[in-house]
Amino acid sequence: MAPRIVDLSLTLRRGMRGVDWETACTFERDGWNSRNLHLYSHAGTHMDAPVHFAAGPASIDQIPLDFFMGPAWVVDIPAIAPRALIEPAHLGELPSKFQAGESLILRTGWSRFVKEPAVYRDGLPRVSESLARWCVDRRVKMIGVEPPSVAEIKAAEVSVIHRILLSGGIVIVEGLSNLEALQKSKVFFVALPLKIEGGDGSPCRALAIEDGSYI
Repeated sequence: MAPRIVDLSLTLRRGMRGVDWETACTFERDGWNSRNLHLYSHAGTHMDAPVHFAAGPASIDQIPLDFFMGPAWVVDIPAIAPRALIEPAHLGELPSKFQAGESLILRTGWSRFVKEPAVYRDGLPRVSESLARWCVDRRVKMIGVEPPSVAEIKAAEVSVIHRILLSGGIVIVEGLSNLEALQKSKVFFVALPLKIEGGDGSPCRALAIEDGSYI
């Protein structure tokens, strides 16, 4: 059976926070169509680099490619309340199976609010400090979440949680979508950012591969 590939990325649309463009060339005038893109470095589905929160010197172009892919556990947290903290207890029996170097994808269903900014950005469920430290202690490679941030954006915790994770060598992927399409509890997770010199982050194309290797 061929591997099943599931796109986990938001479509970048004009008018989305941090996304705009204008026409650069048209086929009728220039012989081809092209746009000038204006992208916030943390627009849509995106990745953070350590330099984003002064958690280390590495920019997005300096992170090794192997940090952007690998086996990941899909953790179901369907009934999480707005602004609730996601704790290690939400991982259920996963800690007994988790191996260092694997990744976590937290499936909360939060991407359904992407067109409701007041909920999506201001009411998001957050990674707790205890879960962030658990991830560092267990050597999680990547943590992927549906909200636009792992922590409350307008509070001091946004710096605390990001710095714990990033200084611990964990790649943060935020703004995931379409997680409900995943059928396996373990997948091969890929999130590839643009190679931006000195970049504090980048929009990325995130996907999961379900090939039967992971049960």
